[in-house]
Amino acid sequence: QLQLVESGGDLVQTGGSLRLSCAASVGTLEYLAVGWLRQAPGKEREGVACISSVGDRTNFADAVKGRFTISRDNAKNTVYLQMNSLKPEDTAVYHCAVQYYDCPTDVSGYADLQHWGKGTLVTVSS
Repeated sequence: QLQLVESGGDLVQTGGSLRLSCAASVGTLEYLAVGWLRQAPGKEREGVACISSVGDRTNFADAVKGRFTISRDNAKNTVYLQMNSLKPEDTAVYHCAVQYYDCPTDVSGYADLQHWGKGTLVTVSS
């Protein structure tokens, strides 16, 4: 059974940067597209970014385009979310999840991703 562990969340000031990691503690990310989703207090979960299994395709929510990038190192069984120019509205618990091969065509499809990790908290102070 695949188990995902997110890390890298922290308290950061507006305009700062963080890099989140999603690692498979049990199983492998090979053949799996990996998506990041976030949930802020009192808000619905929303898709953030996704990368295909071989890393050749990515997609991003409009709210993070131009600020966030996503990458993967299959040798390390890890996917990274680089977050720059952070804003207070980026504050949330960030989770990663997966599906085979390719990302959902739209962020609204991220809800169908599987094997969610417990998440890592990102807090952006104003």
